Amino acid sequence: MGPEVLLSAMHLADESYIDSLNIHSSCVIINQCDRDSEKTVTRTVPSGQMDIRYVETTQRGLSKSRNMAIRKASGPVCILCDNDVEYVDGYDEIINGAFAKYDADLIVFFIKRPERSRPIFKNPRRMGYLSVLKIFSPEIAFRLDSVKGIGFNELFGAGAKYFMGEENLFLYECLKRKKKIVYVPEKIAEVRDEESTWFKGYNKEFFVARGANYAAMSRIFSVPLILQFAVRKRKLYSDSMGMIGAIIEMFRGRREYENLHCR
Repeated sequence: MGPEVLLSAMHLADESYIDSLNIHSSCVIINQCDRDSEKTVTRTVPSGQMDIRYVETTQRGLSKSRNMAIRKASGPVCILCDNDVEYVDGYDEIINGAFAKYDADLIVFFIKRPERSRPIFKNPRRMGYLSVLKIFSPEIAFRLDSVKGIGFNELFGAGAKYFMGEENLFLYECLKRKKKIVYVPEKIAEVRDEESTWFKGYNKEFFVARGANYAAMSRIFSVPLILQFAVRKRKLYSDSMGMIGAIIEMFRGRREYENLHCR
């Protein structure tokens, strides 16, 4: 049995969209649209059968749709997916092989994308609180039983109050609950070179969201996280905002999240 692909998307015509992503293992599709419905379609594929659980929902928010997909999943191994990820042939064998080889609750794989053409590590290794900051959602696979009771923070992610950082919070929560996360530098997919639907530049909204994201990760360590980001990423945002301005906006986000969290 291949890994179950959990696809979050918007306004799809039907479940056939997965063909453009080269998905050939069972999957759950959460299609945010203007209808509420659900069906299961079974296909015959070379490896046997694949079940497609196609859910249409009027609810909005990436994290909300990821949580819905996890609830609908049957596992035992799942991988998150976005609608611009195209899998390589044999992705299912790579993922299954890694879970058979490594004693891990979650495994992070390599997906080539415009801003990252190489794996972040050359060799397999266990991940910690700093290294998971470099990961984005579709690289994350997990044993379904291992993440029971661990969901995505629905204040974060596209369509939510803070439009980014949901995968970092999810991985942080897994680490807090003593889950073992392993990085395996094997390529399983590529991201299409398309304009981002959520990233609109290094503006005030970006830095407020980043500050809130760090506050949600750790109240104690949010301050050094904010400062290290301001210094380490200065070249990326310097055309849009000065370092002091970036720090001020991140602290604004930190304070805003803490006020929300304390209500």
